[in-house]
Amino acid sequence: MRPSPLAAAALAVLAAGCAAPLGEEGPPTGAALLDARVERVVDGDTLVARAGGERFRVRMLGIDTPESVRPDAPVECFGPEAARRAEQLLPPGTRVRLETDPTQDRVDDFGRLLAYVVPRAGGEPVNERLVREGFAEVFVFRGREFRRLPAFAAAERAARDAGRGLWSRC
Repeated sequence: MRPSPLAAAALAVLAAGCAAPLGEEGPPTGAALLDARVERVVDGDTLVARAGGERFRVRMLGIDTPESVRPDAPVECFGPEAARRAEQLLPPGTRVRLETDPTQDRVDDFGRLLAYVVPRAGGEPVNERLVREGFAEVFVFRGREFRRLPAFAAAERAARDAGRGLWSRC
């Protein structure tokens, strides 16, 4: 899905770090926030969200889930379960805050916005929760550590040590 000109402009605003802060907490220096609603979950680490009338493909930053829908790859162990859990946490209509990380690119090689997906109702980023529950593992792209890496790594250690989710059988 190629971004429309309006979506490309919104991504440019995000890339410049000029998105309006949402809620009481502003973004860390260099980060940007985008208030959005979930349209659908694609798989365990990718979703489609709508903000300002535009659709965005979003890749959850800092995690990787087993493949469940990639056309050129087989379904991997715990992939369907990870996708179902993401759907439970992010049903259509869920209000979220998409938060970029100043240590990372704003968009990946496939044009997806790289972001922490934080429920507007509060709580930890869905990215971190999926790791904590054993549905995802930590993913550091090109060796560039991200801001929330220490928390994500601790969540992964706890899930692995407890044998939760994919650590129980994959």
